[in-house]
Parts: sequence; structure tokens; C-alpha cells
Amino acid sequence: MEATLHLGVVDQSPVRAGGMAADALRETIALAVATEAMGYERYWVAEHHNVPNFAGTSPEILVGQIAAHTQRIRVGSGGVMLSHYSAFKVAENFRLLETLYPGRIDLGIGRAPGSDQLTAAALSYPGRPRDISYFPEQITDLLGCLGDDLDPQHPFAAVHAGPGKGTMPEVWLLGSRTESAYLAAMLGLPFSYAHFFAIAVEDGPAIVEGYRRHFRPSAYLSEPKVGVGVHILCAETEAEARRLAASRNLAKLKTALGQRGGVPSVETALAYHYSPQELAYIAEFSRSYIDGNPPQVKAALEAIAEQYQTTDISIVTICYGFAERVRSYELVAEVCGLKPQTASSASTESAKPCAS
Repeated sequence: MEATLHLGVVDQSPVRAGGMAADALRETIALAVATEAMGYERYWVAEHHNVPNFAGTSPEILVGQIAAHTQRIRVGSGGVMLSHYSAFKVAENFRLLETLYPGRIDLGIGRAPGSDQLTAAALSYPGRPRDISYFPEQITDLLGCLGDDLDPQHPFAAVHAGPGKGTMPEVWLLGSRTESAYLAAMLGLPFSYAHFFAIAVEDGPAIVEGYRRHFRPSAYLSEPKVGVGVHILCAETEAEARRLAASRNLAKLKTALGQRGGVPSVETALAYHYSPQELAYIAEFSRSYIDGNPPQVKAALEAIAEQYQTTDISIVTICYGFAERVRSYELVAEVCGLKPQTASSASTESAKPCAS
């Protein structure tokens, strides 16, 4: 695809082994400031619960903090797990954010629970966890609350989500399955495919093509709009990228094994004694990850763009060291020709975590 790539960031606020969640959250804000200066266009934060390796439990709070520390980059959720919450309350949270930072807020909505069953029950208590069958109704209610145009027959039509009149945040549906893509198409919403989930990614292009084929123009969007989230780790050499990726790979393996803990150091990952089955698991999920030097990463990104027929790509980067994470985003920005937004193009030095 001969086109300029429009790059964004998806940040899961990873916690390193031996570190604190507070460090991860400060690094999220610092990384947002750095990547804005590098020329990235969007910064989304994730929602996870009851997991020690990701610190982002409340994207609506982080979005406000990031928007307050930046100037122009779009900021949003990647995403809010709507099945846990009242559509009305989510609408109020994001109407408030859009009022404070007009034209900069994205509301990405996820269909998955982002937690285990016990945690999902805790999020709903003393009520019951909602069945996923209610999700389409929740999305419709959310859009109605955001736009202040609920159906007159709706039981809450007389209830207006604050604060007052204003522009709507841009609503995206996120997912890695046909269900989310089809719902986004039926509602005329943008769809972001989670290639970085590394789940049956060979089906990804067909899922996205199905979204485009079934898309119905709406008041929100006149034609299909697709984003893709991709796992990337870029370093000056391929060998260094793969060395740094060892910490991410072991972290994902330990999560799959049910072993709680943060992202291990590179040294710990390299010294770990992997069984053949563990090596096979890592090889399987890392097939969809992009680890390499800048020319290799650029070529792989262009291949992803061609595969999904979109220039809108958001990057997930996880490794042990914060400086190495920042440098990865910086190298990708440089090789892809992003235009720095400040005189100093957000070096690692300028991306020190914010003070508490």
C-alpha cells in the first residue's frame, strides 16, 4: 500500500517485576507526552482488572490525565469493557472528557470482560454480571445517551447525560472476532481489529473485510473506518529487538500459566529454562508480533497495512525497560516518517516519568 501510515499507541500500562503500579501509570503519562512529540496521532489506554502485570484499571481516569498533559494527540480508551457498566454512566464520563478536551477524545468499547469470572462478579456486585447478549442493546443505549437522542419510548428517554450540550467523542468498537466487527458495521461505527491479541490472526483480514462489506452508513460515519492494533518491538538491530522481546514473551507465557507477576527482566527471561511446549507456545503467539530493526519493522507495518487495507495502525510495545519502550516508538516514528511536533523530538531523556 503506497500511502502514509497514520500511527497511534495502545498502552496497557505494563508493570515490571519488582516495580510498582504507580510507576507504570506515571510511565503511561510520560510515554503519551513523548509519542505526541514524535508525531503519533492517537493514544489509547486499556482496561484490565485483578492482574498484577497491567496497572490500567480505569481508562476514563487515565484518559483525563493524559489529555491534561498533552496538547493535540487524540486520547481514548482501548477500551472500556461496557458489559460491566451502566451505558448512561460511561456516556457521562466521556461527555465530560469531551467537554474538557473537545475534539480529542475517543471512546473505544470492548465486548470482552477484561477479567476472570470472579472479578466480573465483583464489578457487578451486588447485581449480577450481565450476559453478553445485552451488549448490542448497551451500545445502542450508549450512543443514545452520548448524542442525547434516546428513542422517545426508551424508559430513560427523559434522563439526559451531562454535562450539557457539546460534541460527541468518537466511538469505536474494538475486537478480534466477527461479532464485534458485524455490530460495528450494523451501527455504522469505526472498527479496530486487535491483531496484537495473537488469536487466530489469519482470520483478521476476512473479519475486517466482512465489516466493510456489511457496513451501513450512519450519523456517525459515512463509510467504513478500520484501525489495526499490532505488537511491535523495534531496536537498532534485529538481535537487540529479539533480546528485549524475551521479557515480553516470558511475561505472556507466565500469564498463560496462571503465574502472577510483572514483566520480568531480560536477564531473567534469557536464563529461564523453557520446556519444548513453552517454546512452542511462544513461537505460536509471536508469529503475529513484529520484532526487528527499523527497516524490518517498516516493511512489516506496510505489509499489515496492505493486508488490512488501512493506514490506521496502533502500536503496542511491552518490554522490561521504560527507556527501551520509548526508544522503540521513537525508531518506528523515524523510519515511518512521522513529523515531530516539537523542536526536540521526544528523546528518551524528555520522556522521564512524571513526578508523583
